[in-house]
Amino acid sequence: MIGNFKNAGRTWCKEADRVLVHDWPQDAVAQAVPYGVYEVTSNRGYMYVGDCFDTPRFAVDAITDWWFGDGQKRYRQAHRLLILADAGGSNSYRSRVWKAQLQELSDITQLPITVCHYPPGCSKWNPIEHRLFSHISINWAGVPLRSFETMLRYIEGTETESGLHVKACLRRGGNETGERVTNEEWMKLRLTPHDICPAWSYTLTPRPCWIDDDDQVIYC
Repeated sequence: MIGNFKNAGRTWCKEADRVLVHDWPQDAVAQAVPYGVYEVTSNRGYMYVGDCFDTPRFAVDAITDWWFGDGQKRYRQAHRLLILADAGGSNSYRSRVWKAQLQELSDITQLPITVCHYPPGCSKWNPIEHRLFSHISINWAGVPLRSFETMLRYIEGTETESGLHVKACLRRGGNETGERVTNEEWMKLRLTPHDICPAWSYTLTPRPCWIDDDDQVIYC
């Protein structure tokens, strides 16, 4: 919740700062929905903050923004993408929308995308938890997040001795709930489950496409 709420932790301040102890929704200015992308090899973090709902489309949009904003520039020779994700939430292994959106990203980039989900209850093994989110939480500890600007400033101000740098971006709207993938759309996905843990590990490969007379991209 974004507003004049208590934020766990302690920090130095010139005078006492009065805040609300309980973060009731009616007292909030807005609701922040953070989604992080962390590059394990380069120790770089990217935090995309939404103001609506935590949906599969929002998660894939964040990955898409990372790829076209920084990823493809840093990894020009990349021939595939590997995503390590939690088993639940907006990138749940059960979500059809998550997989359908990743298929569209694979089609656009023409890169196979392999997803490996951590088993349920094992999200803390995900490096993004203890190499990115934890340091952001430490950086803004004790600071009331009264606005999106304050939140983004503290996210981008997060650095560590090991060289962690974080970029932050605010995404307004565009992630409404209720999106569904029909059986017909599902059958068109080029999704291949892996032999080991097929429910949690799978690869999406680009679909062939062509341009019709109206300059519309059509996928097989």
